Amino acid sequence: MREFLEEKLARFELLERQLVDPQVLATPEKLAAVAREHGSLKRLVEKYRRYKQLTDEISDAREMAADGDAEVRELAEAELPALVASRERAYDELLGLTLGGADAARTRCVVEIRAGTGGDEAALFARDLYEMYKRHAEEKGWKVEVLDHSPTELGGFKEIFLALEGEGVYRELQYESGGHRVQRVPQTETQGRIHTSAATVAVMPEPEDVEIELKPDDYRLDKFSASGPGGQHVNKTESAVRLTHYETGIVVQCQDEKSQHKNLAKALRVLKSRLYDAKREAEAKKRAEERKTLVGSGDRSQRIRTYNFPDNRVTDHRIGLTLYKLDQILGGHMQVVTDALIDYDRKQLRDDLGDAE
Repeated sequence: MREFLEEKLARFELLERQLVDPQVLATPEKLAAVAREHGSLKRLVEKYRRYKQLTDEISDAREMAADGDAEVRELAEAELPALVASRERAYDELLGLTLGGADAARTRCVVEIRAGTGGDEAALFARDLYEMYKRHAEEKGWKVEVLDHSPTELGGFKEIFLALEGEGVYRELQYESGGHRVQRVPQTETQGRIHTSAATVAVMPEPEDVEIELKPDDYRLDKFSASGPGGQHVNKTESAVRLTHYETGIVVQCQDEKSQHKNLAKALRVLKSRLYDAKREAEAKKRAEERKTLVGSGDRSQRIRTYNFPDNRVTDHRIGLTLYKLDQILGGHMQVVTDALIDYDRKQLRDDLGDAE
């Protein structure tokens, strides 16, 4: 962890120098990217600098307690417990800020929600998840943007892509990646039978442009007319775009905007996030092997949570958390779940790394 934090500190100091570099200042796009990354690292670096300061103060106090005269020794010994307690709190805060590894400080992410098994009911559940994240984001003061979506005739979503931006957005939402299951009686069910449907969620940190180099030669661009549910044309011009990345085979399309230029820009954001996410997979698997928990692994095949409507119950299977407040959580009040997951992951990480020493 210390090596990771030293790398972040060195990166932050480099960004500080770049913010006053004439070459960077002369390039608005580069300056914006540097400023954004600098801002995302600031809180972590400030906490780490405070932790290092407390460590130095503890070392000095211990030296004085061992070698000073009686009065100095007494003052140092009286000061030590408060310093150690402060460093312990700083260490715990650092653990919380580093959950998610190198991407913990990201302030932007892309959330992909896809309907799974269950037909129309699964698509409606995908919409419920979208509404839950949207309301939660509003409570947190995060910015939400719909990049693309495929609606169904009943008002659900086959898939929907969101871009979220704000303090702590990836650190919190990373735990949502995986399989979500719903148990309820569909409105179209005349016998009152409970159906089980599913949706998958993927939360991907959105990289800066300078982190993922993507040239037009790297992908195929197809243009087509946007369409709505059931194939009904909503746009007779070829404003929709589809990108196919040659090397990985990843396909992304976007048709939400009337402007082809805007659709292309959004599609490129999703493609870059997917490419960056693919690069992270090897690291995530390695981290999962080293860790005792998969709570933050982001494995999409892992069933992570069940939403049971008859019992108003939400169960997170990774940490054994059961809450009888499904209506509140789907209403966007999901902080209680997020806090429980972060706390569990922090404790696991602390066990793996040892104490503050």
